[in-house]
Amino acid sequence: MEILVSGGTGFIGTALIPALCDAGHRVTVLTRQSRGGRDGLRFVQSLAQLREQPVEAVVNLAGASMAGARWSRRYKRELVSSRLDTTGALIAFMREREQPPHTLLSASAVGYYGHQGDHFLAEEAAPVPGFASDLCRGWEQVAAQAEDLGVRTCYLRLGVVLDAGGGALVDMARPFRLGIANWMGRGDQWLSWIHRDDVVAAILFLLDQPCLHGAFNLTAPVPVTGREFCEAMRRRFRTLPPMSVPGPVLKLALGEMAEELLLSGQRVVPSALREAGFEFCYPELDQALDAIYPSH
Repeated sequence: MEILVSGGTGFIGTALIPALCDAGHRVTVLTRQSRGGRDGLRFVQSLAQLREQPVEAVVNLAGASMAGARWSRRYKRELVSSRLDTTGALIAFMREREQPPHTLLSASAVGYYGHQGDHFLAEEAAPVPGFASDLCRGWEQVAAQAEDLGVRTCYLRLGVVLDAGGGALVDMARPFRLGIANWMGRGDQWLSWIHRDDVVAAILFLLDQPCLHGAFNLTAPVPVTGREFCEAMRRRFRTLPPMSVPGPVLKLALGEMAEELLLSGQRVVPSALREAGFEFCYPELDQALDAIYPSH
């Protein structure tokens, strides 16, 4: 299959691209970085470079990190534009083609649901307002324009992606590596997580299932609270007794981002994926952390 990937040089993309190539797909990566390709893999800086190239499927992973900076007005605009503008450009690219791609897998996030306490949130759950929720809903609404072109569209509502060498776990693990065990605020907020290998496997699964469309929660079946995550990390690192990082301190340091990303969460379950027959390699956190920290 001829597959176009946007955001392919990020944390998920760097694992996805080799997996797509190993599966026999021909991959084009849309990126601002100039890179040399190889047989079956090409890097382009503009969609205009693809006018004569067939594209059968698009995987859209582009978007600035939600935890990349304090949510100033300027950074909020970057969060919005890096998602909506890039996705809009992909829709325009599809619309201009005589033969549009047959499939679009477009990233979203579990922030779509907003903060709903201890309620289990499957794909049909209604969202509640908030910056992250509004952003994800707007992102999906732009991607949904592909459906009007007859493109099978799947929305990948990603949880916190865990693996060695990058992503959120770098910051999450830092205090534990220094011997400090902590959780944010009360520690009862939910963390809907997923191992990066399962993200890659789920994307390959959805590409190969032409009957599947709509929203899919890319989260492990067993979400954990902040305190449970802390205890799981303490089983791998020698630390002082655990403690809380007070919510007011986080709000003072990080503002709105602390409230939305660190002190609140979503208890999300991957109902649609499991009903479709997808099997997780790492359904529970201890299994994922054993794979990430095999020597601990």
